Amino acid sequence: MKCPYCGFGQDRVVDSRESKEADSIRRRRECERCNKRFTTYERIDEIPYMVVKKDARREKFDRQKVLGGLMQACQKRNVSASQLEEIVDETEAFVVDSPERERTTTEIGELIMNRLKGIDTVAYIRFASVYRDFKDVREFKAELEELLNVRENKHKKGSA
Repeated sequence: MKCPYCGFGQDRVVDSRESKEADSIRRRRECERCNKRFTTYERIDEIPYMVVKKDARREKFDRQKVLGGLMQACQKRNVSASQLEEIVDETEAFVVDSPERERTTTEIGELIMNRLKGIDTVAYIRFASVYRDFKDVREFKAELEELLNVRENKHKKGSA
């Protein structure tokens, strides 16, 4: 640490204490050249996990925002709070596990939709309609038809 008085780069730590909030360490140091004492604080460098929006803006990942969107999609549906919490936990883990500390909304949205599809198809369609921003009824119909085709194929495989 560089001495604030004489600029010398060598010092020794005289005393270390954790802050009251336990979020930093206070260190008393003594310069080895001028023998003056000074205080430094050491903190964890918290780089937030980011979400890259469709317009390339970056926003801090927000668990509550994900949960809020899921709660809206699952309103009056038979989806438990623990299922919603599981999806939010999985989504957060997906973002946290990113080596770049960021994920796109496309990746996050697809993950959530895939989980919802297996839990409640109506909640899935609600979420998809907002997430995919359907421009007209044809886009909405195409999504429904794809969902129905997948269900029919699963049903045929289960009957065979």
